[in-house]
Amino acid sequence: MTDQQWKTLVAVVHGEAIHPLPTAFIIDSPWLPNWAGHSILDYFTSESIFLKANLQAIHTFPQVIFLPGFWSEYGMCTEPSAFGSVSVWGENEFPFAKKVLHSPSEVERLERPDPRKHGLLPFMIKRLKHLQPEIDKAGHKIRFAVARGPLNIASFLMGTPEFLLALKTDPELMHRLLDIVTDFLVDWIAVQRQAFPSIDGIFLLDDIVGFMSRRDFESFGLPYLQRAFNADVSVKFFHNDAPSKASAPLLGATGINLLNFGMQHKLAEMKAWTNGSIALMGNIPPRDVLADGTPADVARSVREMLNTLDDRSRLIVSCGGGMPPNAPTENIQALISTVAEETG
Repeated sequence: MTDQQWKTLVAVVHGEAIHPLPTAFIIDSPWLPNWAGHSILDYFTSESIFLKANLQAIHTFPQVIFLPGFWSEYGMCTEPSAFGSVSVWGENEFPFAKKVLHSPSEVERLERPDPRKHGLLPFMIKRLKHLQPEIDKAGHKIRFAVARGPLNIASFLMGTPEFLLALKTDPELMHRLLDIVTDFLVDWIAVQRQAFPSIDGIFLLDDIVGFMSRRDFESFGLPYLQRAFNADVSVKFFHNDAPSKASAPLLGATGINLLNFGMQHKLAEMKAWTNGSIALMGNIPPRDVLADGTPADVARSVREMLNTLDDRSRLIVSCGGGMPPNAPTENIQALISTVAEETG
């Protein structure tokens, strides 16, 4: 992310008027490798391919803020690998982390990993260290510490159905699990910030929040997200593209100031539920419009979304979630140009 893009992002979070409205996308392994002409496994295993793909994106779409920017990750295997999860790879498939805990009682044997030494995390740091001179040369900086959220990680360690059930059957053990995972996350965020002093943001992704009632979120989500986001940074960015109605009124209490949410809810609804206090990033349908629609479909969807809003402050136009697989260049360009025409 360039200095100007970072200033724009911070300005949006502060509620300043921006014309035209900024456009931004979360880009990572489900979209970027194939769009750039590489297999997913090549993208993960080659620093040069990782760099070229990211540079190709920022050169093709210079108007766009890509978040978090040069995201060093290994898909959903990233954080679970530090807990000993077996990572399953395919040449052009999304990697998968096998569960580590086969019953709630096994939480008792779980140890907090060291993000400096365990799993794939040292490889993530080294990749960025090796490529940092080229990233700087391109006029960009590493701005975010990035991680999956505490509930997301816990669900991979146990399995999602098993974890959600255990919230009801074994709540004390699940609090123990979330304590361990959150302590690890706090360490992992600190390691990233220490490695890259240019970091001034935290980006956490946790779709499991969308599968919880308000009461469960208050108990098992809110306190752990508060701890994970408890750092002195300018941007606290949260992604949940599962349903957000139950958690939305409480998200401000987590400390976040930027939210990427799904297509299940309208922007006006989310503004109301969050009292207009959180900058919103969304929420064009990612698959049905941005990936599978035509440029005309994308333009129409953007206009319809913008026309429903009386207040366009604290808004970044994007899709409802991360950039979807197979989203074509012409559709992304249609979104960018339509936003410029409608809000310039």
